[in-house]
Amino acid sequence: MADMENDGLKTRGLGKLVGVVVGMFVFGFLLVPLYDIVCEVTGFNGKTSGAYQTSSQIDVDDSRFVTVQFLTNRNADMPWEFRPKVRSMKVKPGQINETEFFVRNKTGSTMVGKAIPSVTPFKAADYLHKTECFCFESQELRNGEELDMPLRFIVDRDIPSDVGRLTLSYTLYDITENTQVAFR
Repeated sequence: MADMENDGLKTRGLGKLVGVVVGMFVFGFLLVPLYDIVCEVTGFNGKTSGAYQTSSQIDVDDSRFVTVQFLTNRNADMPWEFRPKVRSMKVKPGQINETEFFVRNKTGSTMVGKAIPSVTPFKAADYLHKTECFCFESQELRNGEELDMPLRFIVDRDIPSDVGRLTLSYTLYDITENTQVAFR
């Protein structure tokens, strides 16, 4: 009888342990979307929102310039070449600006990449508006293919006066396995 009680305790303990492991897996799986939501709502980590709609009337602040630096990084599993065409620009707040980023698939197969933006200082994230950005969509490149990807942006004229420099950084991720790639 004691053996049956011990077996019951072991089974319940094993069930609890399996439940904890499954719960930890689900929690870990949900962390990324939850983090993205928190960053979007709070502006934490310099996350930027989607496409910005401009009005036909643009009010440029001619009295000052803001330097925008561009940085690129690749996730450890991303073998593409990725860089900004220019490293920095001096822009007037309220003015529409354009630049490009270069990307090349250096592998022997078709891959899909996705760039995730971040702005520092974090308080400047709400004042950098992208009207067109390669980061809005994933990029599919065949082996050896290269692409110049456009970025159009506005630094809001209401950016705090103590922000004279901001950095727009992109990290490029390989999302090939998460995407249905039509291999040609």
